[in-house]
Amino acid sequence: MKRLFIAVKVEADGTLLRVISNLKALLGGENIKWVDPGNMHLTLAFLGDTEEKRIKALTLVLKDAVTDLHKFDFTIKGSGVFRNYRDPRVIWAGIEQPADLESLYEKIKSGFDETGFITEERHFRPHLTLGRIKSIKDIDNLKAVIEKYSDLEIQKVNVEKVILYESILLPTGPLYKPVAKLGLS
Repeated sequence: MKRLFIAVKVEADGTLLRVISNLKALLGGENIKWVDPGNMHLTLAFLGDTEEKRIKALTLVLKDAVTDLHKFDFTIKGSGVFRNYRDPRVIWAGIEQPADLESLYEKIKSGFDETGFITEERHFRPHLTLGRIKSIKDIDNLKAVIEKYSDLEIQKVNVEKVILYESILLPTGPLYKPVAKLGLS
């Protein structure tokens, strides 16, 4: 079994790296597991544990789903937390969602639905996870820090391919290993 997900790789550049660095500094006393900037990605579908014999069929479904899609851009903008400020779990950077990103997600999801691959049933909320909150001592500070970046345009991302990743969980953090890369036209 391999733990799989489908994503768009995000190469963190200047502003995104500065925002992450500032968040780490301003929230340094909190128990937060920060995402390695080298692992930044926008998840399109989480597949979880998948039998290795199904990977080839999965790759064909993905290839078919992206065949007619063209390269496009999206913008990373703003910040927030998942759950809420009373019980924060994730610090995220937002995505200004172009129709192309929604179309990519829908084509992949419908391809999986038609062929019996199971994906999460959650509503698609595109975001970049910046940190996973283990515990927070100062909620007011967290809220002030996050709101500081809530409307900041952070980075433009060019989407040229979709990647099927294997997620290998290690004590030092996850290792994301590309299994297949599917280019957009």
